[in-house]
Amino acid sequence: MAADPSVNFKLLHRTCKLVVLLCFLHITVTIFFYVRSLDIPSAFVQNQQNHNNSTGTGTESKPSLDAGVPVTRANDTQSKEEGEQKKRLDKCPETSPLLVGPLRVEFNIPVSLELIKKENGRLEPGGRYKPKDCKALQKVAIIIPFRKRDEHLKYWLYYLHPILQRQQLDYGVYVINQDGDEIFNRAKLLNVGYAEALKDYDYECFVFSDVDLIPMDDRNTYKCFSQPRHLSVSMDKFSFRLPYNQYFGGVSSMSKEQFLTINGFPNNYWGWGGEDDDIYNRLASKGMSISRPSGEVGKCRMIRHERDKKNEPNPQRFDRIAHTRETMNKDGIKSLSYRLVSKQTFDLFTKITVDIGKP
Repeated sequence: MAADPSVNFKLLHRTCKLVVLLCFLHITVTIFFYVRSLDIPSAFVQNQQNHNNSTGTGTESKPSLDAGVPVTRANDTQSKEEGEQKKRLDKCPETSPLLVGPLRVEFNIPVSLELIKKENGRLEPGGRYKPKDCKALQKVAIIIPFRKRDEHLKYWLYYLHPILQRQQLDYGVYVINQDGDEIFNRAKLLNVGYAEALKDYDYECFVFSDVDLIPMDDRNTYKCFSQPRHLSVSMDKFSFRLPYNQYFGGVSSMSKEQFLTINGFPNNYWGWGGEDDDIYNRLASKGMSISRPSGEVGKCRMIRHERDKKNEPNPQRFDRIAHTRETMNKDGIKSLSYRLVSKQTFDLFTKITVDIGKP
């Protein structure tokens, strides 16, 4: 019996439909995997960024396909995180890893304020500095009694700023200039420096330094310790030896608490000499002892010079030293009086000119 033609046609029709469906499925799967291989989102984002850069609309809030948030929101978040990171800075180490040890100190090289400024570009106005990568352990005010020593000051700034920065201190430099031509009073100027520096910042440590003394080792850290610190231990002036055990001259440091405990420095030593021994007596009377670095670390060089005019030896110094215990409570920071003449903020230091009266 012959097959029914209609049946054969239906079978062929169904077979063709199945083949077409299989081909469509195959094409669909092929297209899917091909599209995935093109990484269209990344290409689209790149094109969008290029378009924004070329049209100047890169700061507009356009959707970011990668982040899923507006681009400006991401930038704001990054800035906020950077700000919080600054607040979370770790404390600087007790011993700075930037120190190099012994230094060569020479005074026959030409220096200028412009050169010093160029080499210390991270300084803030007034000779202020704080480390960027860690939180300094102490806030230190460097106090320099001063009058007509501009050349010496240049060398001090040239050598000390790099040293203090390597020591990772949060510091400011204050040059306390005695106005007029009256006889010089070093200790009273140091009291003025203490009082004026605290008007600027909450300093907790004070380093009192003569302008002509330069440390020869940056391990001699200009900071405060549990006891008052004598920093200029072995000067070339004294053949790198301590002249006597009670010596506290040149460069020294005290915390705010230590300074106030002895009522600061005496105000009545006019002329050269005596005030350092008075200060030592004040410390001893309050039960404090002097700490020092080793003789090797504490080496200093002095800039040679003639004795300043109006700074002749004080003929009353020995008598005053003998009566320190009787006078210290009424003569010091509590009884300090002076007139501020000017305050000038320079790139490398703050200069405070004062009238401190006369004997």
